[in-house]
Amino acid sequence: MTAPEPRPTRPPPDPGAAPPVPAGAWFNEVAAFLGPAYWAPGTGRVMAFTRGTDQEVDFLVDALGLATGQHVLDVGCGPGRHALALARRGIRVTGVDASPDFVELATAAAAASDLPARFEVLDARDLPYRGEFDAAICLCQGGFGLLGGRDDLDVFARLAAAVRPGGTLAVSAFALVFAARHLEPDETLDAATGVLHEVTTLRNRAGEERTADLWTTCFTARELELLADRSGLDVLAVHGVTPGRYRAAPPDVDQPELLLLARRRA
Repeated sequence: MTAPEPRPTRPPPDPGAAPPVPAGAWFNEVAAFLGPAYWAPGTGRVMAFTRGTDQEVDFLVDALGLATGQHVLDVGCGPGRHALALARRGIRVTGVDASPDFVELATAAAAASDLPARFEVLDARDLPYRGEFDAAICLCQGGFGLLGGRDDLDVFARLAAAVRPGGTLAVSAFALVFAARHLEPDETLDAATGVLHEVTTLRNRAGEERTADLWTTCFTARELELLADRSGLDVLAVHGVTPGRYRAAPPDVDQPELLLLARRRA
């Protein structure tokens, strides 16, 4: 009898490898710690990527053809910075986010200014809407880039389904080519999934600091176009942008984000 060949053993974990992406709404812990400090225009603690909200919204209103009285879905709305800016322009907004802390902040801000925006706690993977909105936005990785390379197609399809035929969508995502070219020494980019892992220091409104792991899925322009096509969308454009400086220009290696604009097929 021939002795069985030994089973191949898995190599020991690489001590420099990124920890696996947690399942579920792992970002909620970050949101709970930061609270109002995540977006605090009246203080010096504005997160870098939340600057320029009005510029982004002005660009999107023009690019998506939004008008007063229309109804927009904001998926992964966070504390509501885009939703509130749209509501100030007379656009009705429904914002959803998996974080109860962020939804509470957004709801209070809308009520304080009597804005036509409502918010609810809802995971992007559970969007139930069917043709109820004139447009949908999913920006700043909210609800789309935090899934660890899982469920991307399903979430994209749910986004598309929420918009009426002929309605428009805007989705932003981290650009894979930028992340690879500008990888920092303390960052890890998974070439198989496109997930960027980093360890950052958070500071809340009380000045307390905490380190946190962040995982963000990066995409190529072609991937976003394919996701859109599979979800029944016609791509209007894919722009290379920087937060707070949205522009109509092709992606390039020096723009950290991609901005997809699309229209739902009739």
